[in-house]
Amino acid sequence: MRMKKQVSLLMLLPVAASAQQRPNIVYIMTDDHTAQMLSAYGNSPIQTPNLERLASEGVLFRHSYVANSLSGPSRACMLTGKHSHKNGFTNNEHGVFDGSQQTMPKLMRQAGYQTALIGKWHLVSQPTGFDYYEILHGQGEYYNPTFIQMDGSRQVAKGYCTDIVTDKAIDWMEHRDQDKPFILFVHHKACHRDWLPPMKYLRAYEDQTFPLPGNFWDNWEGRVAAQQQEMTIGSAHDMDIVYDNKIYRQGDSTRLSQAYLNNIKRLDEADRRVYDQFYDSITTAFYQNPPTGRALTEYKFQRYMRDYAKVTRAMDDNVGRLMDYLRENNMLENTLVIYTSDQGFYMGEHGWFDKRFMYEESLNTPLIMRLPDGMERRGEIDDMVQNIDYAPTFLELAGAPIPDDIQGVSLVPLLKGKQSPKHWRNSIYYHFYEFPAEHMVKRHYGIRTERYKLIHFYNDIDTWELYDLQEDPTEMHNLYGKPGYEKLTKQLHKQLDKLQKKYDVRPEDL
Repeated sequence: MRMKKQVSLLMLLPVAASAQQRPNIVYIMTDDHTAQMLSAYGNSPIQTPNLERLASEGVLFRHSYVANSLSGPSRACMLTGKHSHKNGFTNNEHGVFDGSQQTMPKLMRQAGYQTALIGKWHLVSQPTGFDYYEILHGQGEYYNPTFIQMDGSRQVAKGYCTDIVTDKAIDWMEHRDQDKPFILFVHHKACHRDWLPPMKYLRAYEDQTFPLPGNFWDNWEGRVAAQQQEMTIGSAHDMDIVYDNKIYRQGDSTRLSQAYLNNIKRLDEADRRVYDQFYDSITTAFYQNPPTGRALTEYKFQRYMRDYAKVTRAMDDNVGRLMDYLRENNMLENTLVIYTSDQGFYMGEHGWFDKRFMYEESLNTPLIMRLPDGMERRGEIDDMVQNIDYAPTFLELAGAPIPDDIQGVSLVPLLKGKQSPKHWRNSIYYHFYEFPAEHMVKRHYGIRTERYKLIHFYNDIDTWELYDLQEDPTEMHNLYGKPGYEKLTKQLHKQLDKLQKKYDVRPEDL
């Protein structure tokens, strides 16, 4: 296999180098945590103090993007350093990750690293390339979750999922091989739907009224794909009043009510009493004067935001626990700590929840890094990065060669100096495949530059969208086909074609 010519940050240290010569890597990834709900990014309606601390001690990426805004495909892109059409896992509905292919954990293992994965996997096939793993079954459960062990057996862990994943991650570090560097993947279920909070935070944020986004009442004029999605807060079909908002009376039946009941049945008797007492009181108050129309939509938004905030608070607590462990055990000096999510999420923007679209809220993804000694960069980084870049970054830090077929680029040049390199990417490629499926977001691909975005929705429709992100950051005005934008449109089409050629996107991939 041909390898990219590179000079490692650590001068291509041999595999036999000690753990102290090469950094450990702790990769914390949450599910559906969006920058709008992370106070380190500013303008968040809630505080995430531990993530703020992490950012203050390292770097925060302002323009971090995913290649495919969906859980499984995003994870596959991270693990392989390749776009979805190259790693083969394009969608959750029908995808099974090919574990026999080259992956970053396998290459890290070859470079002498211990590899471990705790938490959410969501790639259907069993993990490969890991010395140790304990993974959540499917999407995972918030309450008393089931973990799949390396021998295939299943064990129910008592407690709240976010706490348990952290407990297991710390336990693994306690018992690791001290003579080797390690990469540990800590994958949380939080902040995924249906946002079931821990008992200690049931009443948190109940007195807080969350502001409606400025485009909450978007009617999606001029955007055909946006008009046909099924992720609208105001829709009884899309946001289920029982499953998503926990407004339930015995005997109520909705599209997802049984799934909700199955989830809360996992609570033990004592916690179930506490849970029912809280949400029954909310349900009673709701039916005493049930809202309708726009008032109902706003009510659902507030309940959604409060529960999402509770789940996020518990997750932030556990980031703090993990950081405290590393600090107390004198590991921070030689550990790269990454915090990110599998994609962003809509918190009422365009009237939506969920992700999938190439619009900024789900395309842009939190990325914070606390750097080990020897890496000088601090503060905010404005360069465009993508989740296909994580694999080559970790490989370079490990002193390992980067295979030629990896499509991402190492972020080490952004981290090792006080300023960014002169020549960095000025555009990224995106492709979403999962249609028809849950939420019914049309297939689409596109290019995002520093200022503009060009999107093509295809399959059962054929429509283009163009946005000037400087003048229209909330992406309300589709400029495609408008007079005066002909030259810009032509330029972006050429840039898109160039990116598709670069990443070897074939006609059958579209």
